Amino acid sequence: MSPAALLDGRTMVVSGVGPGLGREIAGIAVREGANVVMGARREANLRSAAEEIDASGAKVAWRQTDITKADDCDALVATALERFGRLDAVVNCAALDTVFGGLEDADFDQWRTALETNLIGSLQVCKSAIPALKARGGAVVFVGSQAMYLPQLAQPAYAASKAGLLSATYYLAKELGPHKIRVNTVVPSWMWGPPVEGYVKYMAETQGVPPAEVIEGITKDMPLGEIPADDDVAEVVVFFASERARMITGQSLLVNAGELMR
Repeated sequence: MSPAALLDGRTMVVSGVGPGLGREIAGIAVREGANVVMGARREANLRSAAEEIDASGAKVAWRQTDITKADDCDALVATALERFGRLDAVVNCAALDTVFGGLEDADFDQWRTALETNLIGSLQVCKSAIPALKARGGAVVFVGSQAMYLPQLAQPAYAASKAGLLSATYYLAKELGPHKIRVNTVVPSWMWGPPVEGYVKYMAETQGVPPAEVIEGITKDMPLGEIPADDDVAEVVVFFASERARMITGQSLLVNAGELMR
């Protein structure tokens, strides 16, 4: 561990740890000196991530968590305090992005599930963490989506839930700022990880074209010409969680290879 580790001695909770971004965030946080408590609905994902990131178990703990349940969120935070004695940062990565289709054929029960998970669930994690964060200040980082700005796939329910989270960022930054709690949002576009890899493979097979052609279509409006990887986004999340971002709050940052400039 470098002496300049961003999160040396700090404790972070990460919700939504699966095979993609959540795992990358947890892994980079540990690399940067943090103790990490991971939450997710699937125990298998948590066990796998813990083994991969820190097989010794010295720096990582986990708890099976449904973020739509207040008791689960309270228990996730309690795990951080019981295991590591403090909480300094909360990263909300858990999301439901599998509801597709426009308004005309909308199944509002599915839309409500997306909103309950992505918006209310993320806020529930934060609510559970506030008392612990007040003890010494810290950071809340939401993971947004460029979908809220730029319609690319038919995901209005997902986009609306992430837009709600962005608006909440501004209000929470004002509410929690007096307690030295910073609140920011990292906004990815396409991320090269398991979901996008699967999408590229599916589209290539469906269209009868090489995967490189599908990727070229995705990156055509990206000046950097490359799909950001999960770890590119995770690096920014960890920066926002660190003291190097101590005077940054109420902000959102696109990590999108320049695809959309704001």
